[in-house]
Amino acid sequence: MKAMVLCAGLGTRLRPLTEAWPKPALPFLGQPLLRYHLAVLKAAGVTAVGINTHHLPETMEAVAREECERARLPLHVVREPVIQGTGGGIRGLRDFLSDGDFIVYNGDILYPVDLRPVVAMHQASGAMATMVLLPMPEGEKYASVEMDAAGRVRRIAGRGPGGDGLRPWHFTGVHVMSPRVFDFMSPQGAEDIFRDVFARAMEAGQGVRGVRVDGYWSDLGTPSRYLATVRDVLAGRVRLEWLGADSPLAGTVRGPGSSWAHPDAHVCGATVEGPAYFGRGVRVADGSFVGASVSLGTGATVGSGARLQSTAVFEQTEIASGETLTEVLAWGAHRIPAPLTGR
Repeated sequence: MKAMVLCAGLGTRLRPLTEAWPKPALPFLGQPLLRYHLAVLKAAGVTAVGINTHHLPETMEAVAREECERARLPLHVVREPVIQGTGGGIRGLRDFLSDGDFIVYNGDILYPVDLRPVVAMHQASGAMATMVLLPMPEGEKYASVEMDAAGRVRRIAGRGPGGDGLRPWHFTGVHVMSPRVFDFMSPQGAEDIFRDVFARAMEAGQGVRGVRVDGYWSDLGTPSRYLATVRDVLAGRVRLEWLGADSPLAGTVRGPGSSWAHPDAHVCGATVEGPAYFGRGVRVADGSFVGASVSLGTGATVGSGARLQSTAVFEQTEIASGETLTEVLAWGAHRIPAPLTGR
């Protein structure tokens, strides 16, 4: 089975971070976000992966090639000079994906679940597409997927034939598709997989189904959501141990304050009241304070007397002596507010 990870987005809400990394290549607890996606896909039986690129294409392709080589998954890349939207992006990999059912996975989420039952259910149903769903997150305004009691999707973001007794659900960013989906795509031009392609298919009588798969889910598309996901992983709310060597906590040792540290991280002499994460080559000076929900990426340094609380420090970033940071993403000279309340 093959899969596609959508990697072409601009990541405007995460600027300036996305001026250096496309969203799927963003470091998250010491490793690219894409590594988590590949672990989930490989566990589901995927044997080859395709991506589309547009924003920072060389960076995205380099990270994808390194991560796919690490996962021993062949990689197919299509570059979009003009961004094509989700439908057009999938269409760009038609030749790669058309030989059987395939998975499409959004590149900016954390959703470590077992997709094997979804694949089996999709193949048994004969549906054109099967969307992986969750109850709508409280307080969020994502476009809803409306499904009937029989598991048939009848409307997405207000588009589709509709019906009686429909219930709104949240789309996780993961779905399984049959190559029949390509028959409902425009031959060229940008389009949306839901508002355009699925809407046409449903009106033509094609089956689009939904299946609920419970598990931790997060969209890392804003600074606040990124930091909240760091907090949730460090607090033990996310099951990552089944990812084995692909878990960011693999190879770490437990330290003070319920922290995880790579063996070459130097933290002695600092006060740690985690949970916190100390990546490879991190140096934390004596007299500094590291509180809860703090992650320090590869090569980050923290000066004496600095105080960190609910902060993600990115790779090679220096925190000055005496600097105090709370609910912030720190990258180079940037200090990006990431409030955890009202996010």
